[in-house]
Amino acid sequence: MRILFSLLVLMTVSTLSYAQEARDSELFLTMKTQDSLLFTKGFNLCDLAYLEKTVSDDLKFYHDQSGFQDREVFFKNVRENICSTPDKKPIRKVDENSLVVYPLYDNGVLYGAVQHGVHDFYIKEVGKEDTWTSRGDFTHVWILKGAVWQLDNVLSYNHRSTR
Repeated sequence: MRILFSLLVLMTVSTLSYAQEARDSELFLTMKTQDSLLFTKGFNLCDLAYLEKTVSDDLKFYHDQSGFQDREVFFKNVRENICSTPDKKPIRKVDENSLVVYPLYDNGVLYGAVQHGVHDFYIKEVGKEDTWTSRGDFTHVWILKGAVWQLDNVLSYNHRSTR
């Protein structure tokens, strides 16, 4: 019985050591900032120079409506679908309460993070309130390259047009 109890305690402790990050942790706040910059600058403002240095050369983007995209296809789609109509601009807003972050370690050294959440999409037109269009789930894998976080893998799924 003691052995069984000891194994149970060991499994619980090891699971907790790699659990979801606390919302006030440095890693959680860093990933929240990365998400905000990625979408505010790269998606909403179409700062493609920022986006190019933030997205990994090896990007793998899986989307439930537009299929698989590597880095080249991703940037083509951003240019043609997200940034081509400034007068009727798609924008994205994250549901901040939905964000969760899980660290990725290699032999105890942080090398990345998994970020998950829910985001809403809108159409922004000058002089009008933003019009909600859809909601979806996302899971991002961020990789730490030196001191720079890069978006490496994206799952964007469960898009729906009703709340």
